[in-house]
Amino acid sequence: MLIGRTEERTILLNAVNSDESQFIAVYGRRRVGKTYLIKQTFNETFAFQHTGLAKGNMHEQLAEFQESLKRYGLKKVKRLLSWQDAFHQLEALLESKSEVKKIVFIDEMPWLDTPQSNFISALEHFWNGWANMRHDIILVVCGSATSWIVNKIINDYGGLHNRLTNQIYLRPFTLSECEQYCKIKELPFSRRDIAEAYMIMGGIPYYWSFLKKENSLAQNIDAIFFKEMSPLRMEYNVLYASLFKNATSHVAVVDVLSTKMCGMTRKEILKNTKLSDNSAFCKTIEELEQSGFIRKYNQFGNKERGTIYQLMDNYSLFYNRYIKSNVNNDERFWSNNMQSRLYTTWVGLAFERLCLQHITQMKRSLGISGIISNAFSWHTLATDNHSGVQIDLLIDRGDNVINLCEMKFASDEYVVDKAYEETLRRKCSVFKQVTGTKKMTRLTLVSTYGLRINPYSGCINDVIVLDDLFG
Repeated sequence: MLIGRTEERTILLNAVNSDESQFIAVYGRRRVGKTYLIKQTFNETFAFQHTGLAKGNMHEQLAEFQESLKRYGLKKVKRLLSWQDAFHQLEALLESKSEVKKIVFIDEMPWLDTPQSNFISALEHFWNGWANMRHDIILVVCGSATSWIVNKIINDYGGLHNRLTNQIYLRPFTLSECEQYCKIKELPFSRRDIAEAYMIMGGIPYYWSFLKKENSLAQNIDAIFFKEMSPLRMEYNVLYASLFKNATSHVAVVDVLSTKMCGMTRKEILKNTKLSDNSAFCKTIEELEQSGFIRKYNQFGNKERGTIYQLMDNYSLFYNRYIKSNVNNDERFWSNNMQSRLYTTWVGLAFERLCLQHITQMKRSLGISGIISNAFSWHTLATDNHSGVQIDLLIDRGDNVINLCEMKFASDEYVVDKAYEETLRRKCSVFKQVTGTKKMTRLTLVSTYGLRINPYSGCINDVIVLDDLFG
């Protein structure tokens, strides 16, 4: 049963009604549900379907492709010696089919492109020289190696340039979609529980599939990540290795970014990873961004500092902060730390990132959905003129307003006391002083259950609650 994915399903189904052959690329992070989306949308009614072989060489890939041709009805399949042979045989198979629309689904296509295999040139010839000349072919290609899909298919400047008729970047579930998932699976979690689970697993459907309704959320996290044979304890090692060739540098960048929530500049990443500043490093950063693991932004009011790169993958941060550091192999690590400072520190940091991932819902709550805006983290060090300040998130709006956002993952209505009121006013004052902005600033609280009104709460101009993020 599909949850959400309305726009993506529409793109795929519209291809069936087209008068021309269609070439669609679907890409996105590992475990995000690409294959499931395609199979469910088309009800697995493929004229041909094949999945690339992980770590297979060219001969092994061709042998598996040959078996797929047989499985889908090609009677006489000669031994495949090249990808040109393979696609010629695929043409023969499709010509023998009677379906009005012949859907071809090639999953994990990046794995087929082994060194010196000439896979791309054979694919180009298949599409340009045969499929595109017809009106009945729907070619859907898919892969978790996002950078390969982007560089070899979407942004190709060779024979596949501008040949795609559509592309789908499949994003993780939102909080709302995770809530729908919980209802379907009869998981008795509150919205606070769902938000906490999201801060650990992100919106990755595969990760959510391990939650069991008979366990509390803390028991589920222990069972999924910390027990000796837990299903996702070693996921981190597989995740990056399956997406990138020579993933050592990718893991090194993610590891250092997990230590600084607001992100690092290129120079800081190089210093902390000790990687060389060369084209390989540029490619690593680009691939991590294309795959959605990191995002880049320029710090507000400080263009000289350069681009900042921020880790956005919830699971990667949780792994580096807690799973990797569980050196005593405590199988009840999460349950045992629910009342500790470790937990309270984590939820504070993770809630900031969850809000950033739901900036669209935050803008809707503020009534500014139609206004152009950019989201930043911001900080300044102490000087003789002012104290150091950290602002979790600011929304720089096109209507000359800036929302200075404070995120608080609380168990009840958040209470602003006298000391915190002074802190907030100081933050606002220092921000204006350092940036020199002439825009109106509005202090905005994002809290689980809102704000308790008291003599000190008047400094807060806008309040966003957790329910708003489920919008």
